[in-house]
Amino acid sequence: MTRQLIHGRSVSLTFIIFVSLLLLQPTFACAQPERLLIGLIPEMNIFKQKQRFHLLGEYLANKTGVPVEFTILTRYGNIIESFTTDKMDGAFFGSFTGALAIGKLGVVPLARPVNLDGSSTYHGLLLVRKDSGISSAAAMRGKRMAYVDKATTAGYLFPLAYLKEQGIKDAAGFFSETFFTGSHDAAIIAVLDGKADIGAAKHSVYDRIEKENPRIKAELKIIARSPSVPSNGLCVRADLPAALKGKLKRALLDLEADPAGKAVLAEFGAQRFIETTANDYQPVFDMATKAGIDIKNYSYRNE
Repeated sequence: MTRQLIHGRSVSLTFIIFVSLLLLQPTFACAQPERLLIGLIPEMNIFKQKQRFHLLGEYLANKTGVPVEFTILTRYGNIIESFTTDKMDGAFFGSFTGALAIGKLGVVPLARPVNLDGSSTYHGLLLVRKDSGISSAAAMRGKRMAYVDKATTAGYLFPLAYLKEQGIKDAAGFFSETFFTGSHDAAIIAVLDGKADIGAAKHSVYDRIEKENPRIKAELKIIARSPSVPSNGLCVRADLPAALKGKLKRALLDLEADPAGKAVLAEFGAQRFIETTANDYQPVFDMATKAGIDIKNYSYRNE
């Protein structure tokens, strides 16, 4: 038997190789997490958000064998920082935060919902009161503008791109007041209640609360729409075990065909989920270019 002398003791070469492989083992495999922590952006009232994802969390836990815990961030931009600091396994990113996370964190998109109207995308809206007299960008000068958050497509990126296309380079100086509401429904209500003259929001939230509140249709009007961007999709960390990634993706894509998935989709407000890739976020990057924003160096903190 081949032997080597180490620190004065004879140790078999076979034993050395065996120990070395044991020491290297952690670098070859990613451990299965004890639970999946998935972040949610605050696109609507926190209580409505929790209710919307309740059954989906239970369903995914059952299909993957790993408990699922959702955490709702206080604002959109926090999800980029918290993804790393809070050691999240995934998040339902908005289109803008998704683009940021793909570029900055290397997350992997898995799937996104198909809305009740049959679309798997959404678009941004600029809305005003019908009695405001505002019907163009020029008429917005000196008015009050309600954005959602600097890390949203519909609630910030689109309005900036729209104004640039209308020849307005300095959006901050164009309005008499600008403020961030933190959620799309809050931006819509700010306009409805006269706290803002113009508001920016995503169409899916607008459509949802229009059904709940008859004043929306009676008193508000839409004056501009953005190009379509991906609906909020689930992206996961790149080093999540491949088998678990596959289970998560399969569970979402199979929801429509699974009898147990019908109630989940009904509560979530979607027809089904479809596969999503990083290429689907290209319209967001294009819109950022029009708005004069460099995503790689973009400061998404509200001021």
